[in-house]
Amino acid sequence: MSGAAEDEARKRRTRYPVPLAVGIGCYVPAAIAGLFFLADDFGPALLVPLWLVHGGLLILLIRKLGAKESSTYAALFIVATSLMAVYVAAMARDDLTLQQRGEKVTATVVKKWRDPAEGRKNRDYNYTLEHQDGTEVPGPAMKTSSGRYDVGQKVTVLEDPQGELRPQTPGQADATGEALGSGALALAALGAVGWMTWRGSDTARRRDDGKPSAGMRKVYKAVTGNHTTGEEQEEKLREALRTYPADRRGYIKVQPEDYPDLPQQRAARIAWEMGLRAEATGNRGSWRFKETVIEEVPHD
Repeated sequence: MSGAAEDEARKRRTRYPVPLAVGIGCYVPAAIAGLFFLADDFGPALLVPLWLVHGGLLILLIRKLGAKESSTYAALFIVATSLMAVYVAAMARDDLTLQQRGEKVTATVVKKWRDPAEGRKNRDYNYTLEHQDGTEVPGPAMKTSSGRYDVGQKVTVLEDPQGELRPQTPGQADATGEALGSGALALAALGAVGWMTWRGSDTARRRDDGKPSAGMRKVYKAVTGNHTTGEEQEEKLREALRTYPADRRGYIKVQPEDYPDLPQQRAARIAWEMGLRAEATGNRGSWRFKETVIEEVPHD
């Protein structure tokens, strides 16, 4: 790839990175909020396709930030943290609703049992409660993570008059922890957007490629007297891939500073034409090539 072509590719990558990153950063919390409000009114038949569309759209958007090889993993992380944020936010909403419309009553435990065993999942304790007049406390059974109450014991709880929410003790109905947890998960999703923005930047590309900046390349050429053109460097790389011996792990290793005008993606393309793949991870300042690699550098 010539210097002019490389500059044009760099301009295409950096033309809209900040507005695009800001747009993705606004979309992620908006999607979390939208799916949170939809979760109450719709079942999995609608929500599952929406989550899939959410993940696919994130992959497409994040790929435009430049770090294409990591976009799928980043999108999956954002979807996972978004899903957990919605789940935790729903728990916080239920606690807040119970605080607002719940009525404090003293009830008696009349039945106690544990959840069935499911692998290593924690088996919560369930309690059926009755009022002092013998009527059952409305709503699902009260749950606790430990068996702190016994049959016949009296306990003060907040009950939902509408019977939609399970009764909880006043201490259980504190939504502070859930609200903070949901916010932290949403921030983690936004942090992934920022990380991928940086990963797609030229600074990160130069670091991963082991290549100096344009100014440093000029200094390097002046000091070493290496005034070869991009085409000559490409031919030099082909010769190295044909003749260099492989190391004990089977990699052919070259130093990127010997090819100051050659982007790693172009080097990966040359290697692909010769039946090799460029390794994207664990290079430690070198370029490594092999027939099969852990993570391939994209070359299109």
